[in-house]
Amino acid sequence: MTVEHRKPRSAWRRIERWLVGIAMALVAFVLEKFVMRAVRKRQQAGEEPTKKKDAPTTLTSKGGEVDL
Repeated sequence: MTVEHRKPRSAWRRIERWLVGIAMALVAFVLEKFVMRAVRKRQQAGEEPTKKKDAPTTLTSKGGEVDL
């Protein structure tokens, strides 16, 4: 039976992983701020976020019947 031994991670590897984690957290924070600002701006304008403005109400058909 063979046992594999991994060499311990270097200090540089730990620092690099820590910095990548901080950078990703910063990106997530900034994106969340942009999204929340857009949502808040839309709410202040009185718009519903799920409804589209001026949706077309006319249906045009060629041929057969149209059921709504």
